[in-house]
Amino acid sequence: MDENTLLFADSQFNIRDAALLGLQNTRLLTLSACQTAMQANSNGEEISGVAYVFERAGARAVMASLWSVDDAATKDLMVQFYQNINKGMSKNDALRQAKLSQISRHPFYWSPFILIGDPR
Repeated sequence: MDENTLLFADSQFNIRDAALLGLQNTRLLTLSACQTAMQANSNGEEISGVAYVFERAGARAVMASLWSVDDAATKDLMVQFYQNINKGMSKNDALRQAKLSQISRHPFYWSPFILIGDPR
């Protein structure tokens, strides 16, 4: 299996095929798994990361993580983030407020997520 493959319950998806997804009308694509914003130089010829591939494929914004994440903390952050979005906050403000809601926890739990692309 290629290292640039996303595994689903019943299928696989090579992220190099992301350009075929037609993401131009996608305002936000959330990748809440581990290290989805990390870039890897796999063979010395290209630098790629899951989040950046989806952004180049047309997604206006991608939320992704910089390191391995805790499942429970990520769930809490995502719930708060989407509640904030539903209140009309911009993506950037919604993520900031979701992080602030967990500020009493160690930064490992709330700080891995970043927003790439359009913050509105």
